[in-house]
Amino acid sequence: MNYQHAFHAGNFADVHKHVVLTRILEYLRQKPAAFRVVDSHAGAGRYDLLGPEAKRSPEWRNGIERLCAASRLAAHHDRVQALLKPYLDIVMALNPDGNLRLYPGSPLVVKALLRPQDRLIACEIEPHAAHSLKAALRGEPRAKVLTIDGWMALNANVPPKERRGLVLVDPPFEDAGDFMRLSAALAEAHRKWPTGIYMLWYPIKERDAPDALARRLRRLAVAKVLRSEIALGPARAASGLVGSGVIVVNPPYTLAEELRALQPAIGRMLSATAACRLDWLTPE
Repeated sequence: MNYQHAFHAGNFADVHKHVVLTRILEYLRQKPAAFRVVDSHAGAGRYDLLGPEAKRSPEWRNGIERLCAASRLAAHHDRVQALLKPYLDIVMALNPDGNLRLYPGSPLVVKALLRPQDRLIACEIEPHAAHSLKAALRGEPRAKVLTIDGWMALNANVPPKERRGLVLVDPPFEDAGDFMRLSAALAEAHRKWPTGIYMLWYPIKERDAPDALARRLRRLAVAKVLRSEIALGPARAASGLVGSGVIVVNPPYTLAEELRALQPAIGRMLSATAACRLDWLTPE
């Protein structure tokens, strides 16, 4: 699977991934001590939903557009809406006239929730995406862009000096080997920084690779591994992207309970046939 993100920005997988990301960051912000985010495959930072790539594959209309429309109709005091608010506020800050045109990649989601004492390391090796990322983060003293292979960046940037924070691993999945590299990279980074929060995203087209990933993570004997999945249809060979998976190692103690409320609600907003899974791969 060649997951060129400009074609998929703002789709249901981005909604899922970035909602989980904002909930983790909101938790980290509760304590005054500084934290650091390492984004291993940061992408371009900002995406034009009306640009040529998105027009060829306007997946955002079944993702962020549906979520925004459903949120406008929801009760303002609803708990789900309160949990979604940080994410939706970040998206709409890029679109102040209320019309969706721009979508933030994970570096801009992180940037929006950094406090003065916090830091972001955003890694991107693809030249065009790295150029766009530097432009998106230009003038931001709390963020540093590294033009480096994301897999190498993981080992080089943990543990951070703050000793608090998040490692986000969201590779392009250009080949099936990225699933293997995901578990291997986590094992190596976790040995160096066992107390860090790790968030791993993966696409779901069929069940073989995601299920094999889960089995490998269980064998690592890493404690507190939470799995979150949202699928819009049945996973089968040659079906295309039908689901989004997120693994969180050392999740905030609030996250599982929040996702129990969020996942079904997001699923209903995005598709009448959505199915969700939330479970612990290793004991809580």
